[in-house]
Amino acid sequence: MSGVTLSLILSYVSVTFLLVITPGASTAVVIRSALVGGSRGGVTTAAGAAVANSLHAVAVGLGVSLLLQRLPWVLLAIRLAGAGYLGWLSIASFRRAWRPSSNPLSGLDTTSPRDGSAFRQGLMTNLLNPPIITFYLVLPTFLPPSAGLLAFGLLAAIHVSMAFVVHTAWAVSFARLRDVFTRRSARRALDIGAGVALLLFAGWTVSKVWSA
Repeated sequence: MSGVTLSLILSYVSVTFLLVITPGASTAVVIRSALVGGSRGGVTTAAGAAVANSLHAVAVGLGVSLLLQRLPWVLLAIRLAGAGYLGWLSIASFRRAWRPSSNPLSGLDTTSPRDGSAFRQGLMTNLLNPPIITFYLVLPTFLPPSAGLLAFGLLAAIHVSMAFVVHTAWAVSFARLRDVFTRRSARRALDIGAGVALLLFAGWTVSKVWSA
């Protein structure tokens, strides 16, 4: 691949690793799914996020980034939709926190393969996630002008793979803490914490829209 050197890949991996290990909206959703639906629920959500990342890469590869640059209002609309979706997830978490239930882990059945809600949450969260969109829009700047589509695909695949591995690690780790949240008070604290985190991400997204 023309212009792609080992030093370029290593520097890209270093930057990407710092990005994927930094908790964000998708991390919050993966952890919540793992605590509700176990490892399967968390990994399914991580898979949805990975598919969303891949779709962003394909879109940029097809030149959609040029469209967004020429029509900035489209990107603003996506950001607002993302903020709205995160706000909706936040409200759902707050409602679960105060919902009377005999089962402390009741709520969304993320383990059901027929439901697919865990996968959809991961997919929609990253499809409408402004930092992910921005990352893929600037991804071509990591490459020299002589690099082609194959080189872009390699860097995109590295990010998708690293993000999925990190999200899976979060899912497996927090799934082991499910027993801690069998008490109603602990489950309520979890839902409130998740709701606050998602609300903060939504607020941050809206602030970026107004400052753009």
